[in-house]
Amino acid sequence: MLKLPEIKVGIVAVSRDCFPVTLSKERKERVVKEYGKGLYNCSVVVENEKDVLAALEELKRAEVNALVVYLGNFGPEAPETMLAQKFGGPVMFAAATEESKEDLVQGRGDAYCGMLNASYNLNLRGIRAYIPEYPVGTASEVAAMIRDFSKIARAIVGVKKLKVFSFGPRPKDFFACNAPIKALYDLGVEIEENSELDLFEAFHAHKDDKRIPALVAEMEGELGEGNCYPGILPKLAQYEITLLDWYESHLGASEFGVFANKCWPAFQTQFGFVPCYVNGRLAARGIPVACETDIYGALTEFILECVSDAPAMLLDINNTVPADLAKEVENYRITDLFMGFHCGNGSPCLLKKPKMKYQLIMKRSLEPDGEPDITRGTLEGEIADGKVTLFRLQSGADTRLKAYVAEGEVLDLPTHTFGTVGVFAVHEMGRFYRHVLIENNFPHHAGVARGNVGKALFEVLKLLGVANVGTPRPANCLYPDENPF
Repeated sequence: MLKLPEIKVGIVAVSRDCFPVTLSKERKERVVKEYGKGLYNCSVVVENEKDVLAALEELKRAEVNALVVYLGNFGPEAPETMLAQKFGGPVMFAAATEESKEDLVQGRGDAYCGMLNASYNLNLRGIRAYIPEYPVGTASEVAAMIRDFSKIARAIVGVKKLKVFSFGPRPKDFFACNAPIKALYDLGVEIEENSELDLFEAFHAHKDDKRIPALVAEMEGELGEGNCYPGILPKLAQYEITLLDWYESHLGASEFGVFANKCWPAFQTQFGFVPCYVNGRLAARGIPVACETDIYGALTEFILECVSDAPAMLLDINNTVPADLAKEVENYRITDLFMGFHCGNGSPCLLKKPKMKYQLIMKRSLEPDGEPDITRGTLEGEIADGKVTLFRLQSGADTRLKAYVAEGEVLDLPTHTFGTVGVFAVHEMGRFYRHVLIENNFPHHAGVARGNVGKALFEVLKLLGVANVGTPRPANCLYPDENPF
């Protein structure tokens, strides 16, 4: 089970006092019925400031942590936005559409107009609320909006209660992973930076831990026939227990945590293994472990897991697809294709026939002549085909946040190479690569989630205040810096 925020969404109807309050009540009840189980139905209809206080008290008792403010009629612009301001968590605004030509006198709510005033007052109060692309709808349409909002809210709640644990300085010649951490504090994320020696000491303190044999047995069951190097499992189990114990004892005032750990080259010579398999296993539990001390990569993975409700990966946007392989692909040009790769950090559930292997690139330099020993620990296999979303949240030298979101797919196509790897396809990837990734100085690490979740990610970024968000543009829509000739 993923260790992610549990979201309890509540809905509060609001009503302008010169409109029938029954209009808001009845329309809200229809939304609740359409949504089904899981939506808390607040008994207070907010018409004034005292109602705001009563609603907030009820929502607190019910442990609601994401709020829908529903305009069943025009709505009271000051109280409804005060409710959003004082709630303290993610808030969505939606409004009711008119229902019948037979009821446009006493039954007309004018919520279409009310949403305009609500947005104006939200801006006055400096509130970032989620407003759907078309926020006025029928009961079933608003219920669908709320389902989208629940995924967005989980990411917002998670980020505000997150701590990033890092071990070791970010590697030399990987400056792309080295970004200022001030923007983390701007988001409300805590950061605990530690030395590799702290991790080394904690690892050795777990030598002969009584939990190791049971965890080794669990790993053996997970790997099955893919357990090519069983001798390395005790060390990997010791390392996993070390990280989980650190997580529990250092979480402090935060509720969720992720890791960004130095993983080479001294890691292999001192710890005696490659940590990739453990990284993937923890990601499957909602505790991503980013490679190469990539702090923003760890945050990226966590957000992806919140919106997709599934394990995510951190992959290199790694290499082109050779022409003799690309010719096997239909509906994409060769520049739409690339290979996503990493040493072996994919969760087993994301790979086809995963196998415990060794890190070939490290072996070339660390133990070139013998059988693999200290370079064992990768989980290799081709990434399962299907829809995916690429995402990265990053800070730059100016400490401002920027991001990109792209939807695509992993193709059912043999890669003929090693590692955790797959052939990715994104329409107009070549232009996106040049005018978003390169132009905006994004690092080589990309977060990858199963499914197309770009819609939710885009809204999460808006609520987090990220203004610079790059997305792929169709061929007839140029990027600002793209040469038109």
